[in-house]
Amino acid sequence: MKPTRVIAALSVIAWCTVAQAAAVKDREGAVRGDKAAMENDARWLYNDVERGFAEAKKTGKPLLVVLRCVPCLACVGLDAEVLKEPALAPLLDRFVCVRLINANTIDLARFQFDYDLSFSTLIFNADGTLYGRYGSWVHQADPDAKETIGYRRALEAALALHRDYPANRAALAGKQGGQTPFKTPVEIPELAKKYGRDLNWSGNVVQSCVHCHQVGEAFRAYFRDRGDPVPLERIYPLPAAETIGLSLAPDQVARVSEVASRSIAAAAGFQAGDDFVSFNGQPLISIADFSWVLHRAPEAGSLPAVVRRGGKNVTLSLTLSSDWRYHSDISRRVGTWSMRAMAFGGLSLTDLDDAARQERGLPAGVMALQVKGVGQFNKHGTAKKVGFLKDDVIVAFGEFKGRASEGELIGRLLQTRKAGETVDVTVVRGSERLTLKLPMQ
Repeated sequence: MKPTRVIAALSVIAWCTVAQAAAVKDREGAVRGDKAAMENDARWLYNDVERGFAEAKKTGKPLLVVLRCVPCLACVGLDAEVLKEPALAPLLDRFVCVRLINANTIDLARFQFDYDLSFSTLIFNADGTLYGRYGSWVHQADPDAKETIGYRRALEAALALHRDYPANRAALAGKQGGQTPFKTPVEIPELAKKYGRDLNWSGNVVQSCVHCHQVGEAFRAYFRDRGDPVPLERIYPLPAAETIGLSLAPDQVARVSEVASRSIAAAAGFQAGDDFVSFNGQPLISIADFSWVLHRAPEAGSLPAVVRRGGKNVTLSLTLSSDWRYHSDISRRVGTWSMRAMAFGGLSLTDLDDAARQERGLPAGVMALQVKGVGQFNKHGTAKKVGFLKDDVIVAFGEFKGRASEGELIGRLLQTRKAGETVDVTVVRGSERLTLKLPMQ
């Protein structure tokens, strides 16, 4: 790669998983710099998925689509390495490669992935069949993380599926996206008000770009505005393996590195070192594929898994309880910011640990959510207006009084409370206990 392309690629940075997205000062320049560097690249087709499918059909290669929010700090290291690392080049040459920098007109039935990630990859057959997804929360959390071994293994696994296609078509059925209320993001009411299909290259291009995380936010607003419960899979999208008690090694396709005691995974018999052969009948190419299985899992029931252990295949079964999704940690997702406005009027909350509870004389099993942040503006300033203060401890939120994480309470409220309702919230402030009336939004 030419030095000028390397410099431009390194300047491409995207939003990260915190309320205030970390971005370059010159966001407009970052987007235009990426276009200048990549639109005539010999390997990457720039922002043209349909051309990618046509090339895949013509060449017989699988189609690799990188979705990259620009500008951004999250995943900048991984993005730069994918563009320039010599070890990846021979693998990438076996794909038709597309770099997609905005989500305005993606086919929502086809492009279903973790919208809160700033760098994601989907790999397709030319006929539109999806082989798998890749996305890394390790890289999302650390812009300096550059390791690509997990990415390489995902590409190798996808190539293996491509070699076996179409004989393996039935096993891939569960990986495909489902129907959605809208064909493209710019048809969702929340986005239709602000965005068109095309980027405004002659004006402010950044303001014309739909970022991936906005898709998830717009879907939640759509259900909320209709007066419907927000679906749990929209509140807890693509749950991490830790939700069921597994930690997976980031440098492997899907290898168990740790099993939490007294967890769903421990009860199923998983062990450190197990390599997933299939999960719910689906072959995996990455940790993101594992999360997709959980994303589409039932609210309760069992999920079969086959793992490689000691040179043999072992069949296990996960038993999901009716509340398993509520244990998904969504605190670091950028999409949670808008849900904090809906449920909490802009509060950021954290569950007090046992030591802090003991200091305040609060039992271990009751709600004790400390206010770590109070929003200031618009819907995020609602809680401030009704009197909430930083370091208040919430001990009852309407009928909810049991111990819960911030994420679990968000899910409970968006399932049971409609916008416009007012909820009595009991807080402990110093030696006082008072009730504040918080409107849902």
